[in-house]
Amino acid sequence: MGGPEYDCLINPLGAVRISFEKALSSGYNPASSVGKDWGVVDLFRHYLSDESAISQIPILDSSTIKWVQPKTLVRFRGMIQDMLGNEFYAGSYKDGSTWRTNKYSDVSQFPESSSSEMQVWERRLLYCVPVPGQNQWTECSSEELKNRFLNLTGQNREKRVRVDEEMTDSMESNTLEAGLNGSPFKKMKSGEGTSSASGSQVPGTNGAPQCSGILPATSKDSLSCLVKIYDSPESELKLNDVVEFLGVLTFDTNVMDMDSLDENSEDLSEAESVQMPPGKVPRLHCIIHRKLETQHFLHGSSLLTEPKSPQVFKEIRESLMKYLTSLLGNDHIAAQILLLHLLSKVNGRVDNVAVGKLSLNLIHLNKESMSIFGNQLSNALKSLLPFTQSIPLTIEYLNTASLGPNKDYRINRLVPGVLQIADGTHLILDETELQPGTLNSIGVGNATLLKNLLECQKVEYDFQYYKMEMATDVQMLIFSEGKSNIMPADLVLPFQPSQLNSLEIITPETAEAWRYYLATCKSLSHSIGQELQQVVENDLVEARQTDRSLGSQDLSSYGETTLSLEHWQMVLELERLRKERLK
Repeated sequence: MGGPEYDCLINPLGAVRISFEKALSSGYNPASSVGKDWGVVDLFRHYLSDESAISQIPILDSSTIKWVQPKTLVRFRGMIQDMLGNEFYAGSYKDGSTWRTNKYSDVSQFPESSSSEMQVWERRLLYCVPVPGQNQWTECSSEELKNRFLNLTGQNREKRVRVDEEMTDSMESNTLEAGLNGSPFKKMKSGEGTSSASGSQVPGTNGAPQCSGILPATSKDSLSCLVKIYDSPESELKLNDVVEFLGVLTFDTNVMDMDSLDENSEDLSEAESVQMPPGKVPRLHCIIHRKLETQHFLHGSSLLTEPKSPQVFKEIRESLMKYLTSLLGNDHIAAQILLLHLLSKVNGRVDNVAVGKLSLNLIHLNKESMSIFGNQLSNALKSLLPFTQSIPLTIEYLNTASLGPNKDYRINRLVPGVLQIADGTHLILDETELQPGTLNSIGVGNATLLKNLLECQKVEYDFQYYKMEMATDVQMLIFSEGKSNIMPADLVLPFQPSQLNSLEIITPETAEAWRYYLATCKSLSHSIGQELQQVVENDLVEARQTDRSLGSQDLSSYGETTLSLEHWQMVLELERLRKERLK
């Protein structure tokens, strides 16, 4: 491969250098630009203008890190777990009469001459982890991509080495790890800058024995990544966003371990100062990024490109309903309400009310039935939804677990909690193992956190000197023998299976269709036609005293965006049947 494709994929820093030279010839002035983009972003956006081009770029994870090459273009998909503030670096310098740049690099090069002009630029640091609870079906198979990538790097390695040698030989250079004693590259302390950084931080991997940087819900062999952000407003990215970052990889497993460095040494980068040595946590210098929706995790589904009709949604819905009904022991009402629960999301907020959420409490489940139906349903949801988590509601767990993130000022980081999860996560809470006992202060705090999440869709972060609530959007399903007192759900439904069915074998094509259906219908906007507004209003006024909780989720289950009278009447009938079971 040659031309711009070669530069962007195999030698992105070469593409950066060439575009920098072109910008200089067009009047770009590094001395006054403050590091502003000179066309790199547009260059890479053009190269990566469609999904087929993006799919050629390796996804960085614990498997691919073994073979991807440093200084090549990679993708990292993950959740922003910590916002570490900003760091300064030698962005550009003059080599004789020629301006050069260190942008998108870890190591800053500059001539030894003290008279050399040098510009200090700034970038943001984000500590990112694989999305907690991310299920295996969302991950790409990288074997074929690996072979193509290694062939490509082998073909072009000699050319890239020659280019690098020419750049190195053109000057006598030093390396400056930003943070040299007495230099202008001393790092800003993370978390003490803007409110978006200081009030929205969570921890990352560190070398401490307690491993406080590993999110409880994340696999111990998962790969975290320190992402360096350029040319992006701070408001674009926030804590717990699920993002795909595309940029230049730097990773050196030969770097000395942090334990061998004197703790008072100032010859450390910002990343090292927060206990993330480059030999353990790769760096990705982000060129472009995009926030991910569930559709981005659907691989190769023809439904993503084929035109859809209400009939398509209806057929997929019918097959999924049949599957859920069989899974729930032929309890058709439970299957219908479960589907509405899976399609619910927070559409807006009025004061402390999260509009659109629909938590569900399935009752009459004991240890025996939970071991059958509960486990089957949990496994099914893992195969249908991108992010799922489970929490055992027992006295022992509540009294010992760390559910909410809290600030540790010794390392100036937030220690993550189990409830630091991404929007769109499905959370199962199993109360069937709950035995009589006493909650200690930790248990009371955890129960309060869970109840607040259920009722307001907010998680409290503890900064020692103050607390801050972070809005979230999590679907919550509670299994219990009687109505849960700890978790007062929006809907309580007695579970009434009539038989135990054998597990159905699901084809990959069917699973893809169901995933597409759930992701698409959940993202649809809702509206109520003018002719139906008065009907709905009258029904809701009449039902207000009966505490009806169902809303317009049912219309989205048919792939429609406008509520019809037929489907509204189905909602009313479903609610009537649910109430009958509670008598």
